[in-house]
Amino acid sequence: MSSEDQGAKPDVPKVIWESGIEVKPVYGPDELQASGGVDGVGSPGEYPFTRGIHPLMYRKRPWTMRQYAGFGTAAETRERFRFLVARGQTGLNVAFDLPTQCGYDSDDPMAEGEVGRVGMAVDTLQDMETAFDGIDLNEITVSLTINGAAVPIMAMYFAMARKRGYDLSTLRGTAQNDILKEFIGRGTWIYPVESSIKLVGDTVEFCAKNAPKYSAVSVCGYHVRESGANPAQEMAYGLSIACAYIDHVLARGIDIDDFAKTLSFNFDIHGNLWEQVAKFRAGRRLWAKILKEKYGAKNPRSMQLRMIAGGGGAGLTIREPENNIMRGAYYGLASALSGTQTMALCSYDEAYTIPTEKAAKLSLRTMQIMMHEIGLCDTVDPLAGSYFVESVTNEMEKRILAVMDEVSADGGIVHGVASGMVQDRVNREAYDHERRLRRGEVPKVGVNMLVDDADAEESVPDIEMHPYREENATSQITALQQIRQEREDATVTARLEAVRAAARADENVMPAVIDAVEVYATVGEVCNALRDVYGAYQEPILPV
Repeated sequence: MSSEDQGAKPDVPKVIWESGIEVKPVYGPDELQASGGVDGVGSPGEYPFTRGIHPLMYRKRPWTMRQYAGFGTAAETRERFRFLVARGQTGLNVAFDLPTQCGYDSDDPMAEGEVGRVGMAVDTLQDMETAFDGIDLNEITVSLTINGAAVPIMAMYFAMARKRGYDLSTLRGTAQNDILKEFIGRGTWIYPVESSIKLVGDTVEFCAKNAPKYSAVSVCGYHVRESGANPAQEMAYGLSIACAYIDHVLARGIDIDDFAKTLSFNFDIHGNLWEQVAKFRAGRRLWAKILKEKYGAKNPRSMQLRMIAGGGGAGLTIREPENNIMRGAYYGLASALSGTQTMALCSYDEAYTIPTEKAAKLSLRTMQIMMHEIGLCDTVDPLAGSYFVESVTNEMEKRILAVMDEVSADGGIVHGVASGMVQDRVNREAYDHERRLRRGEVPKVGVNMLVDDADAEESVPDIEMHPYREENATSQITALQQIRQEREDATVTARLEAVRAAARADENVMPAVIDAVEVYATVGEVCNALRDVYGAYQEPILPV
């Protein structure tokens, strides 16, 4: 059947993905050839890495399971870490509370009511030492989901590791540290855009010279997507942001192959399974081309898009929350079929609360069932060669490139973020999506279709809510004040002044910050020292 015959049938409903790709009812050789053919498919582990970055993928090494976890104090969070590791989790993904993310200490008036609420409270090196006590940092790699306050948090992690006898030159791990997406999506920014990029560059340069196996940046299309971007925009903005960081680091005189191989990515999964698969295969191929053709990378590892891809919270529903268990399993399926290196799934109760141990265990077991029972590790890229999958992968690459070209034509991603233009586009996309959802054009089982009247009338979900414990905030503040009393104030003051001096001189601030946190300077004190030099970001408001 030709494409013309398919389109002539009036009874065939149109299927148009969020990215704008119109899906044909049937795909064959003609459709594949028209989309661009199979020249870009290649072999697993070889340029352009469409089929995955390793030759044997999961046959040799299954994906790392890295559930997002953290709440209350460092001691409480450590117990959740140990719970997950004891049940087979192979990596840690640390959630920090809002004051820590925004660079405030727990006793700051700005932190009132938020200490430990949505993540672990970290004020000093002591909290970092407590959180990872008993965790083998060589066996369990740690991802730090921190952005605006990444410099002091990374410094504390390095200081803690060094204090425990780990060699930074062999230490593996990841910091999210993607500040440009914070301006677009989450909002935990601290400093102006240009100064924020400079600090990202400081961490990349420090790691390239001192911790070459540590990923200083995990470019996070995830939160751009969660804020409303469609899948093509998510990938396009993510790759554009990564290029901005590369351009900055290259301007410091560092060779592309000395740091690009440590860049990683964090992407989102919710919605149509096939659209997600196409997004990742196309994005991986496009990234390889960019690194080779634009930046002249010689090392194949520099061209590999390494990623964590997991189920997105925006795909979960408040109504009928148990349905999120099934959604999470399909998101995990999409992640595995897409060739991820690391996987994390939002737990079914995350639309309401911090996951319970039961919910977190269910998500972990979901990934383990896929790994050990379902056959997803049997062969590499089982969808390769499909007329449908290869056609939509080609089409998705064109869509991603079109968005990236639009960003470049408007002055680049840094200008787009600083001016608020990118945020405006994502917000408009979010608004349009919500309208389509409410009209029923975006189907959501149990929400806008197949709604059970009894469930619709329920006001209280049948799930356990995570309580906010005021006593945790009190104990955190007490511990912080105790450290302030015990440390040598003159030494702390001198080292914080050294942080300001490095910032004023436009030097790399990481060595000075590590020196400061080693004598128990706080997150808030370090961030305030940098605020004294860089100032604070003022969000632009565009006219409607």
